[in-house]
Amino acid sequence: MAPPRNVVKIAVQMRDAIPQLIQLDQAKPLAAVLKEVCDAWSLTHSEHYALQFADGHRRYITENNRVEIKNGSILCLSTAPDLEAEQLLGGLQSSSREGRREALRHLVLLASDMTFAQEVIRRDGLQRLGMIIEDGEDLGEVLALGLRTFLELMEHGVVSWETLTITFIRKVVCYVNMNLMDASVQPLALRLLESVTLSSPALGQVVKSEVPLDRLLVHLQVMNQQLQTKAMALLTALLQGASHAERKHMLDYLWQRNLRQFIYKGIIHSAMPLGDEMAHHLYVLQALTLGLLEPRMRTPVDPYSQEQRDQLQALRQAAFEPEGESLGTGLSADRHRSLCAREFRKLGFSNSNPAQDLERVPPGLLALDNMLYFSRQAPSAYSRFVLENSSREDKHECPFARSSIQLTLLLCELLHIGEPCSETAQDFSPMFFGQDQSFHELFCVAIQLLNKTWKEMRATQEDFDKVMQVVREQLARTLALKPTSLELFRTKVNALTYGEVLRLRQTERLHLEGTLAPPILELREKLKPELLSLIRQQRLLRLCEGALFHKISSRRRQDKLWFCCLSPNHKVLQYGDVEEGTGPPTPESLPEQLPVADIRVLLMGKDCPHVREKGSGKQNKDLYELAFSISYDRGEEEAYLNFIAPSKRDFYLWTDGLSALLGSPMGSEQTRLDLEQLLTMETKLRLLELENVPIPDQPPPVPPTPTNFNFCYDCTIAEP
Repeated sequence: MAPPRNVVKIAVQMRDAIPQLIQLDQAKPLAAVLKEVCDAWSLTHSEHYALQFADGHRRYITENNRVEIKNGSILCLSTAPDLEAEQLLGGLQSSSREGRREALRHLVLLASDMTFAQEVIRRDGLQRLGMIIEDGEDLGEVLALGLRTFLELMEHGVVSWETLTITFIRKVVCYVNMNLMDASVQPLALRLLESVTLSSPALGQVVKSEVPLDRLLVHLQVMNQQLQTKAMALLTALLQGASHAERKHMLDYLWQRNLRQFIYKGIIHSAMPLGDEMAHHLYVLQALTLGLLEPRMRTPVDPYSQEQRDQLQALRQAAFEPEGESLGTGLSADRHRSLCAREFRKLGFSNSNPAQDLERVPPGLLALDNMLYFSRQAPSAYSRFVLENSSREDKHECPFARSSIQLTLLLCELLHIGEPCSETAQDFSPMFFGQDQSFHELFCVAIQLLNKTWKEMRATQEDFDKVMQVVREQLARTLALKPTSLELFRTKVNALTYGEVLRLRQTERLHLEGTLAPPILELREKLKPELLSLIRQQRLLRLCEGALFHKISSRRRQDKLWFCCLSPNHKVLQYGDVEEGTGPPTPESLPEQLPVADIRVLLMGKDCPHVREKGSGKQNKDLYELAFSISYDRGEEEAYLNFIAPSKRDFYLWTDGLSALLGSPMGSEQTRLDLEQLLTMETKLRLLELENVPIPDQPPPVPPTPTNFNFCYDCTIAEP
């Protein structure tokens, strides 16, 4: 007879004792279960003991998480969390350095458990750890363990970062600023200061005033990749918390100290692979640097500004009055104004008063900045562009000013200038760290590309929007390749001619649509079930291989990782936390299991509970696109296993695999693309012998039956 649903068969072990095999009634209070376990081993005072999961992080079992106990789980009897916390905190007061070190080693192992962390915090554990950190008697392992334990406890969110004292912050800053310091201490100190800066604006100002930028530059130039990453994390946190003027001042100073060159040569082109966290911080640094252009982008031209009028005149003179020669010398004022208006129209302004063209925001003054930069840094290319188009027929000339204004807006859109930084994105462009004035230099390449494409398309004024669409595609495709330098970008984008864009469009259209002949469509429909089964097998194999997922808080990216995979028999999802820098664990070592039979439904996007809790800000848009959750039965309650996919492709593969596992259709974009690719390949293979043979839309007509059947072939008659 099967046991009741709320009864699970488990094993309980204790050091130097024979394990017990018991049937745990989930309806029975946990205190009563503990009493029975202790009685079996003749232990008194059962309230002094607690149950823990034997594997994984040895989490304490409470009334809230006891539903996670499944058939076959192995538990261990250990000291109750309140007594354990009291004992270990007492060990911190030991006069022996070895005693304090041993207590900290146990504390850091248990600090990730919420139940234990609450007991430590309730007993002023954070204050005791703070004293160890502030005293700084041992600058080696003891201090590193103290910082790590402190961080683990604070990450639970029970205590606000704003409660930390300025004295404590300054002491941690001292560890960052010291020259001779243990290699394990400074990354932890930097991580703590980053958390403080992101969580408390007031304390962030203290960190900013106490940590010199030069000190962060020193940490960035060491060969310790972990120290580099944490220094970059603190640097981006300080930049994010600064005002626009402060951020500009800080970045100007950093560029003067050759930070850009070091990032380009020492980090991006380092022999060591670039980690995900460093890639994210480089993305943030790029976004903040380009964000300095936003005020110019959102400021229209002031028609009463003498400086801006002089800049417009300089733009005109650079094109039509070379070497300082003034063509308007000796002309009357009216004649001179008429001449200037005509030349401004030749420059491509729509109005005789060019300021009216630049009133549109965005791109505002940023378009004028780009035009001036191009005219000054590439005067020959600028003059050639203007004069070449001035000599064409009116309908075929490419308007420089109009093109520059529209192109500046296009670049702002492609580079997401003015948009908030993503919490997880890693999409930085290496070439932006290989070039000073990268945005203006990119404009110089793009405006010459536009003129080249205009000529290739033989465009007229009516084709302006079509040309801009082609240029957008050329720039977007080339930026997606992540060229490592501006010269490489120039080479690749110039190789992407208008004819090549048309060829790529045609190839993609044929790849996506295929042929529309009814016989081919009929063949494709017959092939679909077999190919969908093949895709389903691939998705399930991907689930069996497993993947690492980041744990993400509402505040920032966390360093913690966890691994999940599907068992080979496709009946159980196995998962558990893993340490950063280690390889994927074996399925047998994963502590947690979720039977597939207990899964209710797969949730994606905004329906996920861990996404709903974060609000609906623009910065969470990327989380919506990568979030999915599994709803499953935990006892009589509904529980969730929440995921944030590391990439869009992983999101598609995992949601498809889970849908296939649950018997639901695989509806992702990746499945559609894979199916289309397989259908195209299989169809081409089936029709290989019919190459260059036109396939009719309709089958050929069947000839009518003959009027009689009086015909045969006499095989006995020999041919002459």
